[in-house]
Amino acid sequence: MKPFLSSTRFIEDGAELSLRMKRDGYLFIRGLLPADVLEELRLKFLEVARDSGWIKENTPLADAMANLESFCVEPEREYMEKYFAMYVTPELHALQHRPEITGLLERFTGDSILPHPRIIGRTIFPQKESFTTPPHHDFIPIQGTPDTYTAWIPLSDVPAEMGGLQIASGSHRSGVYNFRPALGAGGLAVTDPLGDNWVSNPFRQGDVLLFHSLTVHKGVPNTGTRLRMSIDARYQKITDPIAPASLLPHDQSHTWEEIYATWSNHRELKYYWKKREMETVEYDNSYHEKRDQMALVLAENGDPATRSTLQRIIARDSDPAKRKRAQTLLERLDSS
Repeated sequence: MKPFLSSTRFIEDGAELSLRMKRDGYLFIRGLLPADVLEELRLKFLEVARDSGWIKENTPLADAMANLESFCVEPEREYMEKYFAMYVTPELHALQHRPEITGLLERFTGDSILPHPRIIGRTIFPQKESFTTPPHHDFIPIQGTPDTYTAWIPLSDVPAEMGGLQIASGSHRSGVYNFRPALGAGGLAVTDPLGDNWVSNPFRQGDVLLFHSLTVHKGVPNTGTRLRMSIDARYQKITDPIAPASLLPHDQSHTWEEIYATWSNHRELKYYWKKREMETVEYDNSYHEKRDQMALVLAENGDPATRSTLQRIIARDSDPAKRKRAQTLLERLDSS
């Protein structure tokens, strides 16, 4: 597989960065963020992971040696409870405001940038390949403007055995691809294999991968022994419309008031987006409804790949009858 095309030497050249993003749908920047800032946040997260039983006993915290007996995954309740303990960390929310990232985005977009409040943290257990994030577009869960950009930020070095992320170069130019229900984050997978367009390489702590919301990307299996932790931060021009959900916490069962209640300072990070007048556009739920209906039909026939979608329906759908049907089907899958 070809490596990412590095744009590191062009970080001050907005015109070249814009050209590359329009052509390839991504920018790969080596050493954009300070490694010590990321390590401090990683260790805070690992303390929660250790208290949650996710790390093997009697092993160094920094080694992040996974206890596979405690495996869990979003949106399972066990995972989300531990995730919230990480999510309230103010340093997580401060990370997306780093001038190294916002300045780069302003240079290549030519406009003021809004970091989405809905930042996301990921903890990926090793040796659970079937739950590796499948190929997908970020546009489906984000929406608002298509010209939203994700910054994928690994909190540690990510050598080949820990996986990472792959990008289908140029895939953002073809709109939304057909998809099907799948295991892993998002619960859906793009069905087009996208040929030899995939690019990837190992990451070092401080590297950042930026990509367009329509760029197809996927996780790489973590085949090692350590937890892989990363951050998804999203950005857009202030002049573009935004979907209201992007202004909410990632886990919408909690409120900003609950998150901010744990903070003793960082006042500048609280409700910062409310200082901006932005156009909002309603979320188009047809993509997820299509995924859900496909999953319900496939689950009736015993398809185990529907598990993640059924879990999302149970945890997040507003229709009680639909949640009940999904719960029944999930229990049937679990007992088969």
